[in-house]
Amino acid sequence: MRDDAVMSFGRPPAFTTRPTLEGTVGMAASTHWAASATAMAVLERGGNAFDAAVAAGFVLQVVEPHLNGPGGDLTAVFTTADDPTPRVLDGQGPAPAAASAARYRDEGLDRVPGAGALAAAIPGATDAWLLLLRDHGTWEVGDVVGPAVCYARDGFPAVARVGSTIGAVADLFREHWPSSAALWLPGGRLPGPGEVLRNPAWADTLGRLADAARGPTREARVDAVRTVWAEGFVAEAVEAFCRKPHRHASGTDHAGVLTVADSAGWRASVVDAFVGTFRGHRVAKTPSWGQGPALLQMLALLEPYDDAALDPSTEAGAHLVLEVIKLAQADRDAWFGDVPDAVVLADLLDPAYLDARRSLITEDASPDLRPGRVGGREPRLAELAVAGAAPGVSASSAVGEPTVTLEGEPGTDGEVRGDTCHLDVVDRWGAVVSVTPSGGWLQSSPVIPELGFALGTRLQMTWLEEGLPSTLTPGRRPRTTLTPTLVLDDEGRPVTAVGSPGGDQQDQWQLLYLLRTLVGGWSPQAAIDAPALHSTSAPGSFWPRDREPGGAVVEDRLGDAVIAGLARRGHRISRAGDWALGRLSAVGIDHARGVLWGAANPRGMQGYAVGR
Repeated sequence: MRDDAVMSFGRPPAFTTRPTLEGTVGMAASTHWAASATAMAVLERGGNAFDAAVAAGFVLQVVEPHLNGPGGDLTAVFTTADDPTPRVLDGQGPAPAAASAARYRDEGLDRVPGAGALAAAIPGATDAWLLLLRDHGTWEVGDVVGPAVCYARDGFPAVARVGSTIGAVADLFREHWPSSAALWLPGGRLPGPGEVLRNPAWADTLGRLADAARGPTREARVDAVRTVWAEGFVAEAVEAFCRKPHRHASGTDHAGVLTVADSAGWRASVVDAFVGTFRGHRVAKTPSWGQGPALLQMLALLEPYDDAALDPSTEAGAHLVLEVIKLAQADRDAWFGDVPDAVVLADLLDPAYLDARRSLITEDASPDLRPGRVGGREPRLAELAVAGAAPGVSASSAVGEPTVTLEGEPGTDGEVRGDTCHLDVVDRWGAVVSVTPSGGWLQSSPVIPELGFALGTRLQMTWLEEGLPSTLTPGRRPRTTLTPTLVLDDEGRPVTAVGSPGGDQQDQWQLLYLLRTLVGGWSPQAAIDAPALHSTSAPGSFWPRDREPGGAVVEDRLGDAVIAGLARRGHRISRAGDWALGRLSAVGIDHARGVLWGAANPRGMQGYAVGR
């Protein structure tokens, strides 16, 4: 399929919204300038990439409360200065012991709600940050949480999306979640853009945790904090909150099921990354309890094509990318989950299997869900995945889940998908970390008043149908969408850490970035700035799990001719506006020049890269 002498990838634009930063001291890039600046401040003071990432991660919990929180989860891919082997930080908590499909069906539910404590997995983000600090950082707990404590106690200027998100769920807060109203509706009114917000309860919680850091070594002091989080006052307050019924996205009231025993019996861990190859590079992702291997399959399906065929700025390239995404996501939905034999990477990337999948791609868009026979086994999709959302259920009715309707937002048709943060850091010693924290959004469940945070809702990514790899099962992780990426060169050295918020869109937008940088040779900032698109043909991972067969969302900058051509091929096009899709950030190392670099998304005027 390739003839590099004839075919070439399109050229990058002559100008970018900002430069790709370069330096030798360190680089940080994230979805909020305060987190990027915090990470760089740590690097300037001699901390390493892990100290910087943890400090920035706690800041993100404060300044992007509509996108992540202490009660949520995270995954990360990283390499250390001493070992370039990519590893995955597993901060995805599993289902509590009392969270089973049968029990939830007995509650009158046909799917896990998008908001409310029944959707809460064991909170994993905070313990994962602390594990990263213990094993690879150098700072004390009190030092890394210090910036977050200051923002929570002294206040932070709220970005516009904080207020608009609160506005979308204000009635829910006033009528059903009074603790959330007390925190996020100061004086009973919506906060305006730039208004300084505070969270003194979370500042106090962080202070109590830092005070628990006692022991003969730094590692022992970090572990002492982890124990208090999982078994002490935090876990006790979580259990007490869960005993009280409250409104869920289903429109009904339920109690949660999380207990102290659940959190006491789980800790974050570090596991091997799933690694694929593409155009002379190695790409490291989460195992199949995340959606990460789907990106590896997308890249493997595209590997044999000519360079020009992979340019997503052209009609043919965009069509090919959308069709490959649909095939990989169908396999994700049929096979991925926290089941050891649910999907074997060798089978997913087997050349014969890839050839069979590739043969399904035609010149026309397919509206169908077409999972393959991975390892010769028959695929099975959840019945609701095939059927789509139940009659009368829409994403806009899912008040409290991460997709909220924001009336009047330009280029969004009122619906905004953005449930996550992202952070990348590289230090002068060559350590690289890519982290996607999420969950515990302010709209996910009522604020636990004495703690200052809400529980996450990751269990909404499980099904209540028995016998699936992603069936809600006690002790199993939900199949998370959190999917950071680490790229290594042909010598096994890390060259790029990249990721994005966006739920099911995360790997789709990262795919565009990788094609434009690894095939097209574009600069990181040019690739981030370039027009984006994604498919909505697969069932949504978030409640109510709906889908639009053949759906494709595009930025208008893709061009009228390309968009019209996609429509003629049968894609059901939704225009998102000029600058609406993707919130990518990236950092990396140019080993040939001994230079570090960083780049970040201009959309929304919020993400920034900093470094020198």
